[in-house]
Amino acid sequence: MKKIRAAIVGYGNIGKYALQALEAAPDFEVAGIVRRSGAENCPKEITGYNVVTDIRELGDVDVAILSTPTRSVEKYAKDILALGINTVDSFDIHSQIVPLRRSLDESAKSGNAVAIISAGWDPGSDSVVRTLLQAIAPKGITYTNFGPGMSMGHTVAVKAIEGVKAALSMTIPVGTGIHRRMVYIELEEGYNFEQVAAAIKADPYFVNDETHVMNVPCVDELLDMGHGVNLTRKGVSGSTQNQLFEFNMRINNPALTGQVLVCAARATMRQQPGCYTMVEVPVLDLLYGDREELIAHLV
Repeated sequence: MKKIRAAIVGYGNIGKYALQALEAAPDFEVAGIVRRSGAENCPKEITGYNVVTDIRELGDVDVAILSTPTRSVEKYAKDILALGINTVDSFDIHSQIVPLRRSLDESAKSGNAVAIISAGWDPGSDSVVRTLLQAIAPKGITYTNFGPGMSMGHTVAVKAIEGVKAALSMTIPVGTGIHRRMVYIELEEGYNFEQVAAAIKADPYFVNDETHVMNVPCVDELLDMGHGVNLTRKGVSGSTQNQLFEFNMRINNPALTGQVLVCAARATMRQQPGCYTMVEVPVLDLLYGDREELIAHLV
């Protein structure tokens, strides 16, 4: 069996766990890792891999797992899709997913490649659960309650604010899909806390939520990558009311994101050229194994 050659682009928290998921997957091999600093000051666990600054240096690559900040996903994806290499990412700004899908659909088709976007756990695997619940109770309301836990996307957004030395953004569920953002920062010397806090609250990641920003001596002492979600739908099946469904999980945030990215990378090999979200991809395409055996086991 020819294995799928996957490259990891970016090696932070998500890249680290994506590598672990690739190493555990029998149908993948790691083509290499792309870092801005290349092989310089490599973490110990990747010294045995081909570490480069440009994906073109890796030769034959089937799919690139983009472990980059959300706001740089589009640029990286467009460049890589143009090379005819599939891409997956965990883009997590919900309101911008449809425009990104349109943009990368054009790039993917031009490069005869496949992109699966927003392939984390939310958006991503939770999106699939929400879709199923709406299908079986078409009329009703779904509430998605995150946390309590660290939001990687929100934390990265805070770190990008001028004057922030270190940051942690915690998501606290208030209920009925409403969340409180607790942001802890270490301030760079010479910056005004009130001005930095105002810039954080004005960022699109935070502008629609109740956000509290606190200056702390050491962010690292607060760090915990645990997270969770509670999905609840109350609705109507046909004309029968009071159908109630609930889905819960408690997770390590980057570990689950890395695993979903690898599943989506597998699924790119089974789609026609274009850009997809996870709700558009057959769930069976996420799994390794013989199709009929999987159906016999799961159905």
